[in-house]
This record gives sequence, structure tokens and C-alpha cells, in this order.
Amino acid sequence: MRLDRYVASVTDYSRSDAKKLIKSGDVAVDGKVLTDPSQAVAANAQLEIDGQFVRQAEHRYFMLHKPQDYVCANRDRRFATVMDLLDEDNLDRLIIAGRLDMDTTGLVLLTDNGQWAHQVMSPRTRCYKRYRVQLEDPVPESAIDRFAKGVFLEQEKRRTLPARMKLLGEREALLEICEGRFHQVKRMFASIGNTVVGLHREAIGKLELDSALGEGEYRSLTEYEVAVVLSGTLE
Repeated sequence: MRLDRYVASVTDYSRSDAKKLIKSGDVAVDGKVLTDPSQAVAANAQLEIDGQFVRQAEHRYFMLHKPQDYVCANRDRRFATVMDLLDEDNLDRLIIAGRLDMDTTGLVLLTDNGQWAHQVMSPRTRCYKRYRVQLEDPVPESAIDRFAKGVFLEQEKRRTLPARMKLLGEREALLEICEGRFHQVKRMFASIGNTVVGLHREAIGKLELDSALGEGEYRSLTEYEVAVVLSGTLE
């Protein structure tokens, strides 16, 4: 990581202020003063600023039970955002690992660990997200195979990746997908002539939404939960 970026990531300094600080000779890494902001440093480097050791802050991980009428964005001029539900510092550093539509409820993960968030969101990692879906019309059993093979969404030339579906009733289903295309669940059911009237995300990977969290509430993830989101070993 570049030194100026590293300084900015573990302090409240902006990148431009970090560069000035480094060029002034006030920054030392592993006991050596460095004056080149572009100098590469290790992620676990021991940092000193003006003779004071700076401990790298630990990454933060939260699960939130998203209510309706909140948008998954760091800021929005028109609507309340999920960030408005958090009582935390440095909200601008948090990444929403898998956004939900404004009218969709359920599990949202937030973190300042960009690599972890990318693994959660990337289709390549096959991190499945499970949704409870309420439909306007009955869902035929044939839809299970259609979704498993992938369907073409309107105005797209590429099939969706294989999805897993379990019917809970005529108009209710559990759907697992590992992509995050725009309005994907709603568009998948639209492709078979049905309309989603209720949508709730229950799980991401093997991490279930904590049943103790009411709508609008959140908590930190445990170290175990952080690890098992992608490992597939949560029992």
C-alpha cells in the first residue's frame, strides 16, 4: 500500500494532508523516516507520526436489519439511508456489501474492509444470498429448473447464474442467488410472468440475519461470523 494511503487509512488525515505530513519528515515506518508519499509499505507496518506510535484500527463489520423506505447508499439527497441508522464514527469509510432495493427488507452487511466486501459481492466467489419472496401469482414448480439453468432478464444478453429455489407455498418461495444485478430477484420473477410483492433477505453466505435484531437495529459481527460468511461452514 502507498504510504500516503496507509497514513490516511489509519488516521483522520486526508490523502493530501498525509502527503504534506510525509514530505515534512514527520512520518516514520518501522523506525525509519520516510518522505516519499508513494513509498510502498506493508499493511502491518509500525507507524509513527511526530514521534507517536499510531495503531492501525481494526476493521469494522456490522449486520443491519434494513427496514423499508431506506436506500442502501452512503448519502442521498432525497431519502433516508441505511447510514442514518448507524451510531458510528467515520460512516463515509463504510462499504455496503450487497445493496437492497428501497422497498426490500432484511440483512445488510457493512464494513470498512474493501477486500472482504468484494468477496461477499463478487459472483466469482459464489457467495449466495437467500431471499424470502412473496409473489402476486402462484409459482409453478417448473420455475425451479428454469432458475437453476439461468434466465434472460429484460434487455440483457447474458443468462443469470444458476439460482436455487424452494417453494414454500403457492405464492411464497426461498430464492438463493450469487449475483447482484439491478432489481435481480424482481426481474427474474418478471421473466416468468410474475410480480414480487414482498422481498426480505434472510442470509448472506452462511450468515443468517440475527432474529434478535428488530427493523432498523444493527450489531457488530463476531470474528467467527466474519470468517464464515465466505467459508460455508456456519452450522
